[in-house]
Amino acid sequence: MKTEYSEKLFAKANELFPGGVNSPVRAFKGVGGTPRFIARARGSRIWDVDGNQYVDYVGSWGPLILGHCHSAVMQAVQDALREGASFGAPSPREIRLAELVRQRMPWIQKMRFVSSGTEATAAAVRLARGFTGRDDILKFDGCYHGAADALLVKAGSGVETLGLPDSPGVPADVARHTPTLPWNDLAAVVRLFRDRGPSIAAVITEPVVGNMGVLAPNPDFLEGLARVCRQHGALFIVDEVMTGFRVGAGGACGRFGVTPDLVTFGKIIGGGLPVGAFGGRADVMDRIAPAGPVYQAGTLSGNPMAMAAGTATLEQLSAASYAKLEDLSARLAEGLAEGAREAGAAVKVNRVGSMLTVFFSGEPVFDATSARRCDAKCFGRYFHAMLERGIYLPPSQFEAAFVSVAHSVEDVELTIAAAKEAFAEAMKG
Repeated sequence: MKTEYSEKLFAKANELFPGGVNSPVRAFKGVGGTPRFIARARGSRIWDVDGNQYVDYVGSWGPLILGHCHSAVMQAVQDALREGASFGAPSPREIRLAELVRQRMPWIQKMRFVSSGTEATAAAVRLARGFTGRDDILKFDGCYHGAADALLVKAGSGVETLGLPDSPGVPADVARHTPTLPWNDLAAVVRLFRDRGPSIAAVITEPVVGNMGVLAPNPDFLEGLARVCRQHGALFIVDEVMTGFRVGAGGACGRFGVTPDLVTFGKIIGGGLPVGAFGGRADVMDRIAPAGPVYQAGTLSGNPMAMAAGTATLEQLSAASYAKLEDLSARLAEGLAEGAREAGAAVKVNRVGSMLTVFFSGEPVFDATSARRCDAKCFGRYFHAMLERGIYLPPSQFEAAFVSVAHSVEDVELTIAAAKEAFAEAMKG
């Protein structure tokens, strides 16, 4: 496989960008080697600048649930662009997308669009503090909620991939207001609220962790969090930036039957363009300016092209779409697990809907501690063996892979066949 042009571009990029990239995980630090520079994409496939073709399971880290360059999304964006790329004023497209979101998730009574998932979670945390008059936010070890200061304490995703459990630059006084606990440990949450309940403004969690690899919630964990929050007057914030419209039409809250106070979104609601949103109870959301005193603003919020892409994406996602995603993803997960067994590789394949992770571990993986025990070096060998066979996976043991509607049975079978060889190669050390 040729990589000369990617190597030249990466050398040039290192002169221009920290680490040669504009988001850390792209640098391949977790797996070694040179990142591929992507030239174009279509459907389930991407092509790098050296002409290599891959079946893509990154999908721009989740938003491309319809695949690359879906015709309806492309047409909607082109139509919006012809009418104006940005207004800095209200537009009808904001209302249309908001109505689609609320139809699928009626617990979101009011919402606000922003430009990224990080912006959405940061605003939701500020709103929770403003609404409750409290300062502390409980988060969970390994959950990543964007790069805002208060949420970088024991974060997952690129923070975990690079071995940076906390980030320099986050003041200790900020960090002390973010207590952290093991994910999936409801008893620990109950104990913390018993000791510090009056100071806790909110609990924020990924309902399905995607940023330590895919971790599924224990039965009653999410509903238990909601119950504890109600008992103590705290807000329950569900971070659906990754899972929203990904694991079902109603996101993870719909899939698991949970009613949150606030929800944050990104990725799929922008159809591949930069966008985020937060919303929930009307009485809470009405504390946001200009309706209330908690300030939040954004020049490009509600960007018409992002609204068009998000609307087109949601309009395409039918019950049949989710049935296809579930079937393909289950087939892929089962095939990967079987291939690992044949190769003698100690692997756990975690899957929720169309999100999955191959963990190099012989034990169940259910929280940050168990994820960190995985063999990341073995994963790195597996990643490169798959890359050489034309399969593009997230370049980190601690990220989720995504299946799209554009993937076919043939794509999945090709991936399983490649994995059988890749597992064997990874085990050679």
